[in-house]
Amino acid sequence: MGKTHIDLNGKTVLVTGSPGFVGANLVLRLLDEMEAGTIVSFDNMIDYYDPGLKEYRLSLIEAKASVSPVRHVFIRGSIADKSLVNEVFRKYRPAVAVNLAAQAGVRYSIEHPDVYIESNLIGFFNILEACRSFPVEHLVYASSSSVYGGNKKVPFSTEDKVDNPVSLYAATKKSNELLAHSYSKLYNIPSTGLRFFTVYGPAGRPDMFYFSATDKLVAGGTIKIFNYGNCKRDFTYVDDIVEGVLRVMRGAPEKRTGDDGLPLPPYAVYNIGGGTPENLLDFVRTLQEELVSAGVLPEDYDFEVHRELVPMQPGDVPVTFADSSALENDYGFRPSIGIRDGLRRFAQWYKAYYMS
Repeated sequence: MGKTHIDLNGKTVLVTGSPGFVGANLVLRLLDEMEAGTIVSFDNMIDYYDPGLKEYRLSLIEAKASVSPVRHVFIRGSIADKSLVNEVFRKYRPAVAVNLAAQAGVRYSIEHPDVYIESNLIGFFNILEACRSFPVEHLVYASSSSVYGGNKKVPFSTEDKVDNPVSLYAATKKSNELLAHSYSKLYNIPSTGLRFFTVYGPAGRPDMFYFSATDKLVAGGTIKIFNYGNCKRDFTYVDDIVEGVLRVMRGAPEKRTGDDGLPLPPYAVYNIGGGTPENLLDFVRTLQEELVSAGVLPEDYDFEVHRELVPMQPGDVPVTFADSSALENDYGFRPSIGIRDGLRRFAQWYKAYYMS
């Protein structure tokens, strides 16, 4: 599919879900690289996990914005608030909207389904409606590798059918893709969905395994390794995710007309994943080594007594494995930061943030 180049300089970019994990890192990159323009951050700062981490990320953004030529505006609110979303679009008229706001987590969706409907469905619908009323050059939104469900064909390709989600979270993300496609078709809105594969890194989400495992080990607790360690995950370092998002933002699906004289939907979906699935036991071993190296854990820490092999949890899948060749073909990018390097950076950050 052809791409329409977008120069972000001098334009307004809306990033929902900032100062969330990916959103904050994206905004920091934009503040570094844009030479002019406005970045509007939008987040409700809910306490799904420690809000102090979001405040910390926001402080990094504010510090960067103070020396950047780019204007930064932070709006506290929910994308499920339709009037507020419309007000933001009406006032700032973003050229590019990046929707990263969502209720995340597979296991959490089992006990709290209502918040997923509110944020991931109603909230995303509000973003689409705003893009319809106040046209954007490009809507980019976060989907998830969870849409592949129990797909046994690996690596996962965007050409694969994803009609059998195994969690409500996955179902909402698949729904986002379907809604975006319909709005692209009906209203000629260029949109690109990005299926993220297990994002990790410094100041990440504490509910993610690498982070929660570190917290438990530091506290002397026991970590649970699901499916008795027979899981593989395509871990993707946050800087690789942000690089992929940035490249996609600058290349919108081309608007074209079909043989019937009607617009063809300017719509695309890509995987962003490392492409090298890691066995969970190997991942844990590397994490332990880097935590010791960074001084988070003592050298004589007995890991064997602090881990437990347990069965698979509802909503989980045994393997995730991204085929990111389409992203490489269309945007010239493939994630490249390895687990050892990524976990080392996380361990060093954890030591500095929690133990200094």
